Amino acid sequence: MRVLITGASGFLGSYLVADLLARGHEVAVLLRPDSDRWRLGETYDRLHVIPGALEHLEGLRGVLGAFAPEAVVHMAWRGVAGSDRNSPVQAANVADAVGLAELAAEAGARIFVGAGSQAEYGPYDRAIREDDIPRPTTLYGKAKLAAGSMAMRLCEERGLRAAWLRIFSTYGPKDADHWLIPSMIRNLRSGQHMALTACEQRWGFLHARDAAAAFRLATTHTGASGIYNVGSPEAPPLRETVTRLRDLVDPGATLGFGELAYRPDQVMILAADVSRMLALGWRPEVSLDEGLRETVNWHDTTNSSRKSS
Repeated sequence: MRVLITGASGFLGSYLVADLLARGHEVAVLLRPDSDRWRLGETYDRLHVIPGALEHLEGLRGVLGAFAPEAVVHMAWRGVAGSDRNSPVQAANVADAVGLAELAAEAGARIFVGAGSQAEYGPYDRAIREDDIPRPTTLYGKAKLAAGSMAMRLCEERGLRAAWLRIFSTYGPKDADHWLIPSMIRNLRSGQHMALTACEQRWGFLHARDAAAAFRLATTHTGASGIYNVGSPEAPPLRETVTRLRDLVDPGATLGFGELAYRPDQVMILAADVSRMLALGWRPEVSLDEGLRETVNWHDTTNSSRKSS
């Protein structure tokens, strides 16, 4: 299958690229000329690279039509970091998604898969199902909700099969440094004290390889249509997870539980009901212990390489 991916140089996008290539698919990626491509590594030379940006879709018609994608997977998004969750830039993301869906239809694609977010739901005190009423509390969540709704409606009108995958918490090697797991590894390895909330939240973490497998399945499975949750089937107490991570990095380190206050909008239960994905044949394969160990080892290897270079 010929697949176009946006956001391929990002964390989850790079895993999806590797997953699709490993299974013999032909992959094109939309990349800004100044994109940091380090996550793509050796896969970069096996890709069809389309230089450009979503805010300039008009200029992509010819080159996208030449590649003639059968499927388009939209994973790019501006303003993902916490400080940008209520930025006006979120509105531009809606136009990007809808415009890309239209361009995909014009290029002859028959499948559109988009990356949504658990932020579309807002807080719930139990595992969240796809038919739960969305109550987003940030512009990020509202924009994801609007983008998914509008893109899927447009795809329905244009005759494309569309799936919108709402991502819960993911982790793994190559994740952005500002998220919890990478920042803990970095701080503990450098001997810094780790101040935390009481960590009473119940929080499921899904390895990026398993998340990528969900996107690949939604792209290739003819029955995949509509909204799907992509997250860990299990949501252990966050205190257990960070303690496991501490024990892998520095068993003697003291964790500062309760030193940070919860945010006013703190989500206390982040758990996904993934029954719909499981029904497609998806199964997470990376256990939390295995994934945390792999992530710690990757950080150690990466830091060693930087010091020796």
